[in-house]
Amino acid sequence: MSQTELSRNSTETLAAQIRDSLADEITCGALAPGSQIDETEIAQRFGASRTPVREALRELASSGLVTIEPRRGARVVALTLDRIGEMFEVMAEIEAMCVRQATYRMTTMERFTLHDLHQTSLSMVTAENIDGYDAYNQQFHAAIYAGTHSQFLIELVTGLRHRIAPFRRAQFRGIQRLKISYEEHGMILKAMFSKDGDTAAKEMRAHMLVASAVYTRYAHEHPSKI
Repeated sequence: MSQTELSRNSTETLAAQIRDSLADEITCGALAPGSQIDETEIAQRFGASRTPVREALRELASSGLVTIEPRRGARVVALTLDRIGEMFEVMAEIEAMCVRQATYRMTTMERFTLHDLHQTSLSMVTAENIDGYDAYNQQFHAAIYAGTHSQFLIELVTGLRHRIAPFRRAQFRGIQRLKISYEEHGMILKAMFSKDGDTAAKEMRAHMLVASAVYTRYAHEHPSKI
């Protein structure tokens, strides 16, 4: 790998770290709605140049968490719980469609991969590793999307997931949520591997709506953190 490629990868990794950190601060209220985000302060905090900071802010803007205005910089967007709930509802229906299709279209190797992802995540649940489980969770759902073998559907659901990702991550702060999420994934897999697409869709829909309820409860318990 060339020095240029190493530098690019390093910048992308740092941008992702900054993005996730800022997303966590926004969804837990450390960065309040309407507050200005100082690029220089963020760069100093992470020991980074402003390039990965700007990339992180662009990704947060595409997720709807911040708005970027010319010559005025980035500002945290105010999102209501009703709006976030609507996002989860739509995502629940799209994911249910994905898992139904994947149930009948996945190859044997894709099923093994999905099963291995599920098994691997147990150590993260035991360790209460939210960062690790969040990364695994993205891979798990992405594997289901890929299993639909529908490029249009994959593009649609991936775009929606990107928009709601910070709130899906935030709901893992709920009590025992990692353990329960793991168990819900197990129920989804049981239905998929039994070639029962309708039950798999029902389990996925419930999985997403529970995530929405957990986030809403967390937000109500911490009213200054939304």
